[in-house]
Amino acid sequence: MTTVSVVRIYIQEGEKHGGHNLMEEIFRMLHDQYKVRGVTAFRGIAGFGSKGIVRADDILRLNVHLPLVLEFFDTPETVDTVLPRLQELVPADHILRWEADCGCP
Repeated sequence: MTTVSVVRIYIQEGEKHGGHNLMEEIFRMLHDQYKVRGVTAFRGIAGFGSKGIVRADDILRLNVHLPLVLEFFDTPETVDTVLPRLQELVPADHILRWEADCGCP
């Protein structure tokens, strides 16, 4: 077994950074620049953050910024390299990291 670091990033659908879609920017960075082992984007159907504003997907609300979760994993060394760049894009309290055992080489 190999130990990997798993990272989960909480953002909002449609959130921007420097005029670009934040999710796409993070995804592209992890894929192209850091070549992490795997990334998955999850779109929530409802959620709320520290301000308590509820965001939910329903027929009455057509323009809702739903919660997004990006999750990736790689070696702890790679994650150590990626995290400072992620913290430039996303507040540190929106990023979680933990170690896990992986059956991958």
